[in-house]
Amino acid sequence: MRIPTAIELHKAAKILTLKYANGDVYQLPAEFLRVHSPSAEVQGHGKPVLQTGKLNVALQRIEPAGSYALKLCFDDGHDSGLFTWDYLDQLGQRQAQLWDDYLAALSSARQSRDPNESAIKLML
Repeated sequence: MRIPTAIELHKAAKILTLKYANGDVYQLPAEFLRVHSPSAEVQGHGKPVLQTGKLNVALQRIEPAGSYALKLCFDDGHDSGLFTWDYLDQLGQRQAQLWDDYLAALSSARQSRDPNESAIKLML
């Protein structure tokens, strides 16, 4: 288990930066973290629920959860996922592939990252 040596929340940029002793640095956007939350709401008890309209989501705060995880609190009210050190490390290492997979899933479902576009599609 790798634990970050530094954790920085950049509210204006909507990025969580994790720095590790070996020099690895991950810059994880709030939207990426939100759509990959380990919560039951997102993971769906084994069948992930596609998150749409999260383009503008921001991190309000981060809180330690014991010595094994972070609780990330998003401005859309989501705060139920505990991001373990291992999960955050996996997100950082696989960020590009996970993001590409997410964008492909959105496209396949004819959904959008933009909350305004998602609302329009629901009305049609």
